[in-house]
Amino acid sequence: MTVIDALSGPSTSRQATDELPVGAKRRHGGTLGLLLPAVVLVLGVFVVPLGIMLWRALSEPELGLGNFAWYLTDPVQRDVLARTFTTGLIVTIVCLVIGYPYAYAMVAFGPKVRALLTMLVLVPFWTSLMVRTFSWVILLADNGPVHSVLTAIGLGDVHLIRTNLGVVIGMSQILLPFMVLPLYAVMAGIDRRLVLASSSLGARPIVSFLRVWVPLTLPGVGAGCLMVFISSLGFYVTPALLGSPDNALISQQIYAQVSSLLQWGKGGAMGVVLLVLTFLVLAVLALALRRANRQGLRA
Repeated sequence: MTVIDALSGPSTSRQATDELPVGAKRRHGGTLGLLLPAVVLVLGVFVVPLGIMLWRALSEPELGLGNFAWYLTDPVQRDVLARTFTTGLIVTIVCLVIGYPYAYAMVAFGPKVRALLTMLVLVPFWTSLMVRTFSWVILLADNGPVHSVLTAIGLGDVHLIRTNLGVVIGMSQILLPFMVLPLYAVMAGIDRRLVLASSSLGARPIVSFLRVWVPLTLPGVGAGCLMVFISSLGFYVTPALLGSPDNALISQQIYAQVSSLLQWGKGGAMGVVLLVLTFLVLAVLALALRRANRQGLRA
């Protein structure tokens, strides 16, 4: 309903709807019909499974909040949850530090270099996750090439496999395209004459970059950080192969509860808590980006 419809009363709006051509009404109904498969798909593969998971968390082995109380009061599980979010935050920062200049290089250089940089991002992205993880197992092994190089340059006997550092390295490489591609999409649409205009007005290059370029790329930064962080929270294969049981993440704990211990209620409670915390992180990130955009517009 438009403002004119609201001011003129419901009869005017109803009359305008009744006066729509038959073809327009059919097109409107056809559009709703096109949305139906997507709605059914979302309900079938997302909403319904979430409802089942929540019900099992509340009803198994008995009705109540016992599974949530166990999870939130168990110090071991709290440590695993904190380690999961800490690892996700570190991976997000690493991907941002590497991905931002990489995406900037994709925009700054010519078509040939841009094509090469794009290929270097997409080819690993198209490779199987299992293959890439096993490649890191070989590279980071105690007798692997990375260990040999570190030993040769005098860094001592550095162990990367079965450590948190190895998990961060593997996850950062796998999730890097999720940071680079949104950043490149935003940077490619920025008018570079804005930076030149600030330079012509006397701003130094670093000031132009920080006050003009960086604020314009914040939507890409937010999208990339969001995709990397959310994806890292549910990673299972890479932490399982590169890490150890002592530094397990929540995905491994959920798998153990459901598959090995057959504790569906506890596994469901862990999943629900992770989902709620993820939504809270999304809300905080959305508010931070909105505030940053407002400050950028005021500046």
